[in-house]
Amino acid sequence: MTPKKSSVLGPFEPTLILHGGAGSLSRANLPPDLYARYHASLTKYLTVTRELLNSGTSALDAACHAVSLLEDDPLFNCGRGSVFTESGTIEMEASVMVSSLNPAGPPAGGIKRAAAVSLIKNTRHPILLAKEVLLEPDEDGGLCGTSSMHCQLSGRELEEWGWGQRGLEKKPDRWFWTKKRWEEHRKGLHHDDSYSFNNLVASVDPYTESPFEDDDPEVVEIPSQGTVGAVCLDTWGNLAAATSTGGLTNKKAGRIGDTPTIGAGFWAESWDEDAPNPPQVRQKPPSQRASGFGKMPVLDQILSHANDSLGACLSVSEVPQTKEPPNGAPPPYTASPYQSYSSPHVRRTSSSSGQPMRKRRRAVAMSGTGNGDSFLRLNAVRTVAAHCRFSGTPSISLADAVKLVTGPGGELQRSAGNRWGKTGEGQGGIIGIEIVDEMEEEEPPTWADDLKKRSEWESTKKRGRVVSNFNCGGLFRAYYEVDESGVEVPKVMVFKEEY
Repeated sequence: MTPKKSSVLGPFEPTLILHGGAGSLSRANLPPDLYARYHASLTKYLTVTRELLNSGTSALDAACHAVSLLEDDPLFNCGRGSVFTESGTIEMEASVMVSSLNPAGPPAGGIKRAAAVSLIKNTRHPILLAKEVLLEPDEDGGLCGTSSMHCQLSGRELEEWGWGQRGLEKKPDRWFWTKKRWEEHRKGLHHDDSYSFNNLVASVDPYTESPFEDDDPEVVEIPSQGTVGAVCLDTWGNLAAATSTGGLTNKKAGRIGDTPTIGAGFWAESWDEDAPNPPQVRQKPPSQRASGFGKMPVLDQILSHANDSLGACLSVSEVPQTKEPPNGAPPPYTASPYQSYSSPHVRRTSSSSGQPMRKRRRAVAMSGTGNGDSFLRLNAVRTVAAHCRFSGTPSISLADAVKLVTGPGGELQRSAGNRWGKTGEGQGGIIGIEIVDEMEEEEPPTWADDLKKRSEWESTKKRGRVVSNFNCGGLFRAYYEVDESGVEVPKVMVFKEEY
């Protein structure tokens, strides 16, 4: 399904970041030819999704599209590349969550905000099933009843709803099987060679060839806890996080991980927060504001003095008069095609310096990957957002908050105690995007000023901040960075340093 696009673009520079799993990765267990395959896949999905965002696709549609591409790629532990449970079955999970700089919320998904699905066995794209669960209450404004507002659903009946009522694609069990994942499963359980992938395929249909031409090199130990995810910022200041996984290799059947648990493996939210005032501009005395003041008629001088003296008292609830744009000119930007907002605004309280406090609008979205049980115990991704939101003034950046939780020596690592480095517990990483509606120190040009000047002001795009951090050997991630010439270029990384 082709994502919908908006014909009108907003003031934000779209961007995204993808992840393809984290774990005890090293050059020893990630040979150059295998890394090249990961690099090619991530680069392709990154650039394709960025093109969608640049053309007006929403953050939600773009994030889900990116993850659906990863779900069809057997390199990654999701969809067609999902790992096997202890019982030799596949149980997939996926989730989506949205936020926006617009207090009214994003144009789609804002009623429920988050949705997650688990124990998925035959839906080709679990991420699209999660998206449908998210959007269900949008059809009637959330007034349809309790069932349409469920945020976390699982099992066969959910899948049948997706196939029958939402038109999602159904696939047989063997479509999800890959030799690579079966060998990981078999070796983890210490089964002998008779417990082979060919035996698995023959158990379904002895005349069926391998369901996928698996040309992987000989299976090596790559302990990547390979949940995938995408975080997108669209041109209207909306954020979306989409996450999908097959879970942990040889997990117990029926296990629910962090990926479908709101706050543990994913999160998105927005809020207003105190922001420091911009530098104060000292106004000239009334006598210096107009060079011809002394030549004004006496009555005009009296009225001018009265305006200077009373203006501060009379302007508290003053509504600024805006001029209509000239014929054919576009209207001024509003943050959402549905409802505009005004930010920042003056609070009635004051800071310790005696200056009135102003507010700014801030939004974040994140997706996590790693040892899901550790993420669950910490409610890891929501904890990152809480650091940002409740750390006081000045608040800390998303990059610093992610470092506190998933950086080396962070909360996630410390949660493993003396088991760190022995079982994979505590390992993981988080990717995300932060967008802040900073205060404008100057008023935007008016239509009466200069149409060219106004056009240049509106064409200056606001940018989000892409972040990532991890505490283990590596984290597959892809994003855009600005090179020395100021041009954005795609970037794929797995270690802290270049491969």
